[in-house]
Amino acid sequence: MSEQYRFVVVANRLPVDEDVDEDGKREWARSPGGLVSALHPTVRARRGAWIGWAGGTGDPPEPFDLDGMRLHPIGLSQQELDFYYEGESNATIWPLYHDAVETPAFHRHWWDAYRRVNQRFAEATAELAAPGATVWVHDYQLQLVPAMLRELRPDLRIGFFLHIPFPPVELFMQLPWRTRVLEGLLGADLVGFQRPGGAENFFRLTRTLLGLEPEADQVVFNGRAVTARAFPISIDVAEMEHLAADPHIRERAKQLSKELGGNRRLLLGVDRLDYTKGIEHRLKAYRELLAEDRLSNQETVLVQVATPSRLRVAQYRQLRERVEREVGRINGEFGEVGLAPVHYLFRSYDREELLALYLAADVMVVTPLRDGMNLVAKEYVAARTDNTGALVLSEFTGAAAELPEAFGVNPHDVDGLKEALIQALRTPTEHLHDRMRRMRAHVRAHDVTRWAKDFLEALGERDAAGPC
Repeated sequence: MSEQYRFVVVANRLPVDEDVDEDGKREWARSPGGLVSALHPTVRARRGAWIGWAGGTGDPPEPFDLDGMRLHPIGLSQQELDFYYEGESNATIWPLYHDAVETPAFHRHWWDAYRRVNQRFAEATAELAAPGATVWVHDYQLQLVPAMLRELRPDLRIGFFLHIPFPPVELFMQLPWRTRVLEGLLGADLVGFQRPGGAENFFRLTRTLLGLEPEADQVVFNGRAVTARAFPISIDVAEMEHLAADPHIRERAKQLSKELGGNRRLLLGVDRLDYTKGIEHRLKAYRELLAEDRLSNQETVLVQVATPSRLRVAQYRQLRERVEREVGRINGEFGEVGLAPVHYLFRSYDREELLALYLAADVMVVTPLRDGMNLVAKEYVAARTDNTGALVLSEFTGAAAELPEAFGVNPHDVDGLKEALIQALRTPTEHLHDRMRRMRAHVRAHDVTRWAKDFLEALGERDAAGPC
């Protein structure tokens, strides 16, 4: 490989989506999503490289440049997509790490594929990283990469950040290959979590499984000190504020408000269609409020954006059926001609359209059953530059610890969720302004730039910029 880089990000996906035009020409565009939004500014500023899967199966595209980054695609076969990604990553690790909201499945052939793909990522990284480079590995799909990379390139400075929750010992111990996963993470110099509880669970496991003795925020493994602590992820606040001030987006927000709500107050949910997001609980609470006449279809409307996700996995297809059935039930029971109580939008939206929806919403409803952080909550706060709006926020998100001025709720408690929705709608405007102003101050002071800076400084990043 002719070029090596002093700063390399390794993630399951590249930060781009492929678009093929009518002539068969391949083009790439930056992807939406929290991970890309968080990392793109960091990689671009350092003129670094990003290793990840480009989507699809078969041979990967050749490496290419986009938006100030060098992108190095990794290929997956159809079997690896089925076993490594949809199997081990999303049907074993994902539910297990989210408090087993759905029952995780354990299959040895999934695990074998997970190991093979992690090894492929590690080998590609070993080739692309310059001597002494900083490598930042991300998320649950690649938990074995730090140790594999350490074996190939002991000269590297390796950080790992987990974007989803890290489970308590009692849940993690169900994993048949628990020791291998823990040793994989211990290959890093720094392991980052969304909340302090994640680091505490990690240290407990090093004691339980490996007999180690962690002290403060470090544990010694194979003669190296491994640090673990919380680094709550955030968003590019400056970008959000810039978009929120765009006259075209503000005009689109007015249009959406009129089209979706008319003169009604608009409650908004924006989620991937995932069983961890609490969409069914949200719909149930809203239906009961309508049935009890505590809310009126003449006065309020719920807009639920559900981004398609993992629809080849049976659990996700079943969830979609349940959600759409409940939406139909609510609209059938409480709707009127030309006036639906719930607008259900099963599609992806670009950032500009999402910003317009944030600006149109009187109440943002973020009620996951479990979430590492939830950047939608922070995006909504950042977008409300006039300090209007209200945020209903699950206490089981990482964001809840940072945004105590939100209307906190246990989403499993449907009655409590109903009360939080009512409170958000009926709290006096001046009190809402004060809450939003304080939340905005926190998010602005703790943006994605600070998150990356804090992590990389803790990792001991060298002066990393550009290819060698």
